[in-house]
Amino acid sequence: MGYTLNFAAVWRNSDFLISGLALSLGLAIISILIGALIGLILAFALTSKSRAAMIPAQVYVTVIRNLPILVLVLFAFFALPQMGFRLDKIKSFVLVLSIYSGAYLAEVFRAGLLSIPKGLSEAGLAIGLTPMQIRGSIIAPLMLRNVLPSLSSTIISLFKDTSLAAAIAVPELTFAARKINVESFRVIETWMVTSALYVATCFLIAALMRLVERRLALPR
Repeated sequence: MGYTLNFAAVWRNSDFLISGLALSLGLAIISILIGALIGLILAFALTSKSRAAMIPAQVYVTVIRNLPILVLVLFAFFALPQMGFRLDKIKSFVLVLSIYSGAYLAEVFRAGLLSIPKGLSEAGLAIGLTPMQIRGSIIAPLMLRNVLPSLSSTIISLFKDTSLAAAIAVPELTFAARKINVESFRVIETWMVTSALYVATCFLIAALMRLVERRLALPR
């Protein structure tokens, strides 16, 4: 018995898919911005000579990177309220994805920091800059240029991780697709369109990051 494709049910609910995609992007952007701040702080701690800063950062990165993100999502949504920390489903997911992205971005930024010649810091001290000024005006901008290719891959991966928010009924793209699938029974059509939306969005993110790379590239 043949199967005939019929996208009518998907097109009728296209606004639901688009709003889900918009929410996925919003979750990813907010989480990555917070995670980038966490990752930058951790990266400086990981490259610090102070064991008091380095060891806690290493523990954080090791623990978070070795836990499945779905476990963290379910823990934050179901276990934290039992401990007195009550967050709605969107805030709890943003919290988890921020913490998770911070651990991965810490390693990306750490590699970027290690690629910067130590002589630049010494030159900054020689002209009277403080260590904080050196990190903010010299080290961080150069590190960002160095890590852009790796950062692009990490951002795309974290955007795809927003699909796990469906596990706690956050109405992002995967949740929207599941709802359409259950109501219409058009399994193939629903997931074909959803897959196309994910692929197109990841392609656009990659193109945008390549544009940023070209804009920030040092002239040769």
